[in-house]
Amino acid sequence: MSVQEDDLQRQGIGMTSLRTRERLIQRLCDEGLSDPQVLEVIRRTPRHLFVDEALAHRAYEDTALPIGNNQTISQPYMVGRMTELLLADGPLDKVLEIGTGSGYQTAVLAQLVERVFSVERIQSLQERAKELLAALDLRNVVYRWGDGWEGWNALAPYNGIIVTAGAKEVPHALLDQLAIGGRLVIPVGESDDQQLMLIVREKDGFTYKTLEGVRFVPLLAGSLA
Repeated sequence: MSVQEDDLQRQGIGMTSLRTRERLIQRLCDEGLSDPQVLEVIRRTPRHLFVDEALAHRAYEDTALPIGNNQTISQPYMVGRMTELLLADGPLDKVLEIGTGSGYQTAVLAQLVERVFSVERIQSLQERAKELLAALDLRNVVYRWGDGWEGWNALAPYNGIIVTAGAKEVPHALLDQLAIGGRLVIPVGESDDQQLMLIVREKDGFTYKTLEGVRFVPLLAGSLA
């Protein structure tokens, strides 16, 4: 599914203009992103709607921004990088997202995969994200308020899993819920020493690849209203 282009035109004013977005896309290309579908989705997704109005003028900078509750909206490069890694072997039918947050990564995924199942521990954040994605007519997302460390076992297995917070170790539940051939993209490590990892489930186990240093908010257990 895709965001309607006329909606973007109406929302794209001032610092949120299409010209501003084009500068962002050029920067992402310069940083190494290359998947044309991912870049096009980032170009047309109105990131300024996912941040506080006071920060809308910074929405198309390649930087993380606060969204309240000690959480952030990921920088566009990292959203694109993780999405490219997830889709590197081709289109996916069923993706589990750990950390709905603002809903921006969710919105990008929803335009590129068949179905997104998104788990968030902070209920108020997820409710805002649900309302925004519905307003953008992105309706192939199912939400669960709960502990991201537990994943969403009732609907497993998943062809792809993406984690938008840093885990001290890879959650065993997520490995168990990954389909054979499925890809898990996750930041792993302590807050000052996180590495982005790609894990692929094979018939006889898992392959692990460490990619680059990253910095994410921590993946916390439990749930909050």
